[in-house]
Amino acid sequence: MRITHTILSFLLASIFVIISSCGGSSASNPNLPPSDPSDRYTFAASNLPRNQNPDVPGGDFAELVTGNTNFAFDLYEQLMTEDGNMFFSPFSISQALAMAYAGARGNTETQIADVMHFTLGQDGLHPAFNKLDLELHSRGAHATNKGGDPFQLNIANSTWGQNDWTWQTPFLDTLALNYGAGMRMVDFKTDPETCRVTINDWVESRTENKIQELLKQGVITVDTRLVLVNAIYFNAAWLLPFIVENTTPGDFHLSDGSTVSVPMMYEMEDHGYMEGDGYQACDLLYDGEELSMTIVLPDDGRFADVENSLNADFVNTVVSGLQNKKVEVTMPKFQYDSEFSLTQTLQDMGMTDAFNNADFSGLDGGYTLAITDVVHKAFVSVDEEGTEAAAATAAVFGEVSMPETVKFILDRPFIFFIRDLQTGAILFIGRVVNPS
Repeated sequence: MRITHTILSFLLASIFVIISSCGGSSASNPNLPPSDPSDRYTFAASNLPRNQNPDVPGGDFAELVTGNTNFAFDLYEQLMTEDGNMFFSPFSISQALAMAYAGARGNTETQIADVMHFTLGQDGLHPAFNKLDLELHSRGAHATNKGGDPFQLNIANSTWGQNDWTWQTPFLDTLALNYGAGMRMVDFKTDPETCRVTINDWVESRTENKIQELLKQGVITVDTRLVLVNAIYFNAAWLLPFIVENTTPGDFHLSDGSTVSVPMMYEMEDHGYMEGDGYQACDLLYDGEELSMTIVLPDDGRFADVENSLNADFVNTVVSGLQNKKVEVTMPKFQYDSEFSLTQTLQDMGMTDAFNNADFSGLDGGYTLAITDVVHKAFVSVDEEGTEAAAATAAVFGEVSMPETVKFILDRPFIFFIRDLQTGAILFIGRVVNPS
């Protein structure tokens, strides 16, 4: 697919489906208005408005970002054992699991916190996520996206609950105060397919129709009781676009020693650049200079060494070492998608009770809910005119059962991550081992 303007378009939807066969009483409160005219559901919602100015100590905020980054690379370490290209959004996974964490108790709560690096506890974590979300929403006030329209970095949350179920007030308060979400009351018991289509439509509308059919047939059943949704959409122009006429065929060297011919983009511009132990790094800014794509290019034969070194300290070393230089960037156009089942991965990382012996009593006061599956899909496309990316996460819960220049030639496997410059939050991570 050809992108006709200089853009960055990142899309994400994170879905949690909670299933139980038990009955419950109604928890309807329509005080939170629908987010668009097509909504036709009443709401179970806290009377509390979203906190637009959360009081979060600077140390707590930095601790949240560091924890999210550590989780990002913990997960990368688990996923990198698979062959081929990889792309996912750690930010969305972290925020979506934070909403589920709000209902976790006991050992389930402890294990989720350990795996996700949620070190602030329930009282500190959710306000910190709220502050980060609000910070990200403030980006791009004077920047543009494709076609010269305003920059977009939109993050939205929604929850969908069974209309005869009782949901705990503290859980609804947490959603309202920190995630701006009320709960749409739906009837999974009698019409799960309509509910599935409705949720998919919401996801599509929040991701410019890039994430479609997120919930496949059979995921929502008559036993579904709750769906938590997080969606992120990012659309921004490159600060220094590549010129189409400079793109020529070039060789990309694969790890096995063979080569593939791919279109190679080229520019010589001022970029942040640094050289480390066994790698080069270059920072490509987006319009507004508030976000960037940071690319790490391991030296020939050092890809595995560098990949195994990825963590928050590595990112800090790269970012702190960047210096403005005239850089000749040669970069392949690439497009690929990734798909993961994270069910076993998260258990291998230590989140076992959430799947097998769960305590999500903070959601509804009961002990019948456990995660049965977590999946993540992502897509990325990069060419001279920009970048388009999409991702989706689903967790299914069920009943317990010229001047001097330096060269930066991306002609061998490389790693990249998209980060917010002010907070350091990593929104996406990827690797390219074969751009063809």
